[in-house]
Amino acid sequence: MVDLTVIWAAIIGFAIIAYVVMDGFDLGIGILFPLFRAGKDRDTAMNSIAPVWDGNETWLVLGGGGLLAAFPLAYAIILPALYAPLIAMLLGLVLRGVAFEFRWRDPAHRLWWDRAFTGGSAVATFAQGVTLGALLQGISVEGRAYAGGWWEWLSPFSMLTGAGLLVGYALLGACWLNWKTEGDLQRQAAGYAGRLGIALLLVIGVVSLATLTLEASYQDRWLSWPGILATAQVPLATLIVTALFYRSLSRQKDVQPFIWALGLFMLCLLGLGISIWPYVVPARVTIWEAAAPYRSQIFMLVGAAILVPVILAYTAWAYWVFRGKVGDEGYH
Repeated sequence: MVDLTVIWAAIIGFAIIAYVVMDGFDLGIGILFPLFRAGKDRDTAMNSIAPVWDGNETWLVLGGGGLLAAFPLAYAIILPALYAPLIAMLLGLVLRGVAFEFRWRDPAHRLWWDRAFTGGSAVATFAQGVTLGALLQGISVEGRAYAGGWWEWLSPFSMLTGAGLLVGYALLGACWLNWKTEGDLQRQAAGYAGRLGIALLLVIGVVSLATLTLEASYQDRWLSWPGILATAQVPLATLIVTALFYRSLSRQKDVQPFIWALGLFMLCLLGLGISIWPYVVPARVTIWEAAAPYRSQIFMLVGAAILVPVILAYTAWAYWVFRGKVGDEGYH
């Protein structure tokens, strides 16, 4: 019999990956926004994401809704544990969405809308990183319910992961602009990408070492023999991808730096999977313990099998239509 629980874990994992890939760079552009010159440069940066940014958050909805439907116990534990950062994330996304629209329609206050766009992007990104850190450090569970307090999510480690994601998304944003823009803005973005790549590599190292101190099971996954022969390939691959990233930057490539930056994110997510599998609440609740009944999973899988390909199709079409370079008045 096919293990539907594993299939649903893969679907939610895919939704998370898709969200990071497709929304990370536009949040990153918001983080970098104050560094660009007001006027044409900011308009160009905004135009580069205008056709796609709204649909990118579809994957966030799929991930959250899928968690509720496929793993209701995990949802019931995680949500009360992480109310504060999750609410902050949603408010940040709302603020940046409003700012995105109103900066064009209210030019008299464009400076304030630009600041709101940056603030919303930074808050949403930091809150996502804090949420990840709070999950990794562990959630207090008694029986089938959250047993911690309101501030359990707040720790030096969760603040570190929040700051780390700010760096990571900013790197994706810089690489996207290096791909989609021309002239001075492209050169500026490439310069930021070079500096942010070094910062991200340092953050990955610090977070990885700190993660090993959180749970004994994390150390067992990464450092026990002979498993270390496999897990050691992840940091090795990270160094190789970083070298390829800087090689593509030095050769002034357009697309390749963005692809290699995404590769660094994929390796980080692979490392996350190695650390927590098969838990949906790390070291507390496995995916099978949290899973919905078999018939419910079957019912939802039918819908997912129809809708996910449709979402992928219209997303791919949007990116294909707007595949060229962009200027302050839109795509060429």
